[in-house]
Amino acid sequence: MTRVRADLMISLDGIAATDDATPESPFGEDWARLTEHYVATKSFRERVFGDTSGEGTTGLDDEWHQRYFEGVGAEIMGAGKFGLHAYPDDPDWRGWWGDTPPFRYPVFVLTHRELPPIEMQGGTTFHFINASPTDALAIAADAAGSADVRIGGGPTSLRPYLAAGLVDELHVAITPIVLGRGIRLWDDLRHLERDYQVSSVTAPSGVIHVTFTRG
Repeated sequence: MTRVRADLMISLDGIAATDDATPESPFGEDWARLTEHYVATKSFRERVFGDTSGEGTTGLDDEWHQRYFEGVGAEIMGAGKFGLHAYPDDPDWRGWWGDTPPFRYPVFVLTHRELPPIEMQGGTTFHFINASPTDALAIAADAAGSADVRIGGGPTSLRPYLAAGLVDELHVAITPIVLGRGIRLWDDLRHLERDYQVSSVTAPSGVIHVTFTRG
């Protein structure tokens, strides 16, 4: 049975994306601080960087990163995550992940622009769709078959799915830093937890992994 899943990294004050991007720093100056626990893991280095040296951290953060792709058959992401905000006029832009993105399944990018699909090495194809959250989910679910659909973010793209009650499992990794500014995940989602069973565990890195599972 297809489930809808989401994973996101946020700060202690709920910031999931910075708002100080520049051409020189397209993710903002605090992005590295927010994501450093994942980037340091062995499985991230293998899947995203192609590093087969065996280096990287193991343990709870690594286990959660392994689950990030496990059982997923399609993904939905916002135009910003793909990078269309940073490279809007570059016809050769193919995303942040190089020639072999880590997804290895169809990815549906939400955008108002008409762009042809981009087929990458390793099984990833980026499809650019102008669709409502529910219509995009139907398209992705059809592509996923019996596997899960992951709402890949960022927070602006994920929030409508949470507000509509369409997410079966949400994993939030809370990095113990305060950013003070940026795009918050929880805005307009008051009482979200009432519809879920909530559990949490803290990794040695200090990151709190909170899971919302629909009962």
